[in-house]
Amino acid sequence: MHNIGDSEIGGKAKISLADMDLPSWEHELKVDLEIIDALLASMKKITAADDAKLQHLKTLVLKKIAAPLNPGNKKVLIFTAFADTADYLYANLAPELLATQTLHSAKVTGKGAPKSTLKKNYDFQELLTLFSPHSKEKAIVLPNEAAEIDLLIGTDCISEGQNLQDCDYLINYDIHWNPVRIIQRFGRVDRIGSPNSSIQLVNYWPDISLDEYINLKERVESRMMIADVTATGDDNVLSAQANDVSYRKEQLRRLQEEVIELEDPKTGVSITDLGLNDFRMDLLNYVKVNGELSNVPSGMHAVVPAKPEMGLRPGVIFTLRNRNPSVNVSQHNRLHPYYLVYINREGEVIHDHTEVKRLLDLVRTCSKGQTQPITDACLLFNKETADGRKMQMYSDLLGKAIRSMIEVKEEKDLDSLFCSGKTTALVNTIVGLDDFELITFLVIQEAG
Repeated sequence: MHNIGDSEIGGKAKISLADMDLPSWEHELKVDLEIIDALLASMKKITAADDAKLQHLKTLVLKKIAAPLNPGNKKVLIFTAFADTADYLYANLAPELLATQTLHSAKVTGKGAPKSTLKKNYDFQELLTLFSPHSKEKAIVLPNEAAEIDLLIGTDCISEGQNLQDCDYLINYDIHWNPVRIIQRFGRVDRIGSPNSSIQLVNYWPDISLDEYINLKERVESRMMIADVTATGDDNVLSAQANDVSYRKEQLRRLQEEVIELEDPKTGVSITDLGLNDFRMDLLNYVKVNGELSNVPSGMHAVVPAKPEMGLRPGVIFTLRNRNPSVNVSQHNRLHPYYLVYINREGEVIHDHTEVKRLLDLVRTCSKGQTQPITDACLLFNKETADGRKMQMYSDLLGKAIRSMIEVKEEKDLDSLFCSGKTTALVNTIVGLDDFELITFLVIQEAG
């Protein structure tokens, strides 16, 4: 018989069974099993019909399908932070929608293979294409599949870098403590090129007060701080500025209690930089293919045709760099020391430097994937400027664009005098043209 004294359990830390009180351990394990069995038996009594939140979600989805926000659009996107929750929602929503509404559903998470009610198996990207066929060009990618997905359930694995703007109704089934996640999720449907006249965001807030919800995070951070102080000082993974608890708490409260304009920096919710990951990925991919941009000379320009229906009115989008890195105009520019300004041909600002995401969206819309000059637009620009020799109009527009930034700063400086906290008035002032360097400009050329 094997000598129990020679047996060990454990991974890195080995424990000899000879050192243990085996009868007591066996008794305690049996007690634990009885408790677990009792818990499982109790849990089996609870069915989906007893889940009030799930039943409310079902009602919400069916109501949206019956009365679409936009004619004929029955699409719903549901986000959850957990793959198990996504599995649960799919199991309880997909069969019913197929049986009662003849609508197909899909589930994509970072755990396990994607799943749908379609007869054929499709991968992650294919299911997203079937959910948003217009934005993802289903006619080209999957021309032989006639069906579409109307309900998509997913985790944050699809919260970045996906164009799902065919959908007009997004539900956050749970709320992450960091509002960045909420905005990244909403950014999947709130995009340029959306065919919808209106879109809806629905948040399921936890069944406790916001203070209780956030205080859990604060307690974890406090314990992390204690460990940090008593250890090497290198282990505090929660100390980054982006994880500032009071700041996130205020953001969540604003999102919960107010209807805010997500692109408006005046709201106090720092949204303008939260949706920039898509652009960073574009930049990284470009650099990977074409090399670093550090050697590109300043003053480069491109010409694209105006498309008023997409927000591209005749004018120019200037990219500027502040020569003084310590001066951030109006303290609202997330690209500092770089600035974008969109000004029309009459010298009126269409989008100022605080509307970062909107400006980047417009630039990407008219430029991404365009590797060759657009001949007709370039010919019109060359004719108007005598092949670039007569640029006075654009010089004047540049001056007006820079002056507009100064005026915005002065306006915000005055506002800061009447707000709590530190004022920006008379601090880090800028004078004018000499404070900026022209990096690039994008001409939006009207048709001849």
